Amino acid sequence: MDRLEAMSMLLTVVEKGSLSAAGRSLGVPVPTLSRKISDLESFLGTRLLIRSTRKLTLTDAGLAYVAASRRILEQVQDAEREAAGEYVAPKGELVLTAPVLFGRLHVLPIVTDFLTQFPQINVRLLFSDRNAHLIEDHIDMAVRIGRLPDSSMVATNVGRMRLVICASPDLLAAHGTPRSPEDLRHLPFVAFEGPLSSTVWQLRAPGSKTPVDVPVQPRLLVTTAEAAAEAAIRAIGVTRLLHYQVADAVADGKLRIILEDFEPDRAPVQLVHTARGQMPLKMRRFLDFAAPRLRQTLGRIEAAA
Repeated sequence: MDRLEAMSMLLTVVEKGSLSAAGRSLGVPVPTLSRKISDLESFLGTRLLIRSTRKLTLTDAGLAYVAASRRILEQVQDAEREAAGEYVAPKGELVLTAPVLFGRLHVLPIVTDFLTQFPQINVRLLFSDRNAHLIEDHIDMAVRIGRLPDSSMVATNVGRMRLVICASPDLLAAHGTPRSPEDLRHLPFVAFEGPLSSTVWQLRAPGSKTPVDVPVQPRLLVTTAEAAAEAAIRAIGVTRLLHYQVADAVADGKLRIILEDFEPDRAPVQLVHTARGQMPLKMRRFLDFAAPRLRQTLGRIEAAA
């Protein structure tokens, strides 16, 4: 029995929550996956998983074994990287992810300059407005906008970003310009389904840390910031986006920012990676290369906002 393979399969089952989901992720038939875990349990002489028709539950022995397996596999991965030279020379594939518009405007130019300087590194750059799971999706580093809920991430702060509410001049002419959060209740909403989206917009009273909650029932729900901005320009409703996502439309007079005195604290922008042993040199080089450039870019954006 290949114990490292069995450990890896067990971890995938636990992370995915079911044998079928793990089988799809690994490209392994469910009966094969089940047999591998049963063989591991037989080898250890103990039950690791309690399987029911509804869910999988780890036994006490399973909890301890999964934690140990995770540490062992991370050490193996570190050893493989060191043997391949990733800790002594900046080379190999670097997988990065960033929000769609921010990535295209501000991360891609940094990546292209980085590739020019480090010819032995290849980059796979994933644009998505949804926060990917770095471990499950095998991502080395991510640009994240907003507070991090996961304390296992190592974060390097590179700036801040305004979160603004805006509407088209036509919509405001028809409904009136809101003077307080209460006035928003009488307006239609366009909502963006992203990391900072919520069914409640939390604002802040001027000169106070007291939050002001505005329930949101969108007339239109979209999955990209660009679509939300375009719908707002077409007077479908008010929308809330990061300032850089609407800066051009505001400058062109297609959108107006409203309720500026009630804006919440600016959202942090961070480069994040998982805290797992020694960082490969390709990641360290990118972090050292990208962080000061992003700080400079975000400083210009914040000053213009």
